[in-house]
Amino acid sequence: MQSYLFIGGPHDGLNFPVTDDVESVKLPVAVTDKAAYVRSTLGVGDVSVTVYLHKSLTPEQALNRLVEHYKAWCVNRPGGRR
Repeated sequence: MQSYLFIGGPHDGLNFPVTDDVESVKLPVAVTDKAAYVRSTLGVGDVSVTVYLHKSLTPEQALNRLVEHYKAWCVNRPGGRR
């Protein structure tokens, strides 16, 4: 089992192990609720990464979340750009 990044929903930004080639996953949110995630591949050129997107997000929205996260990380790290 490999760990994959989950984007969106209550598990946003967390890594969880998932059995290979599983197309969708439901993770527990509370005692009686579950969040559904769908397997997706984000790629640029020859490089790609497999992630699980919350059912409410499009791949474009997930990519925007990743970009905004890394912009904020660059600004807020010690010695980062201000």
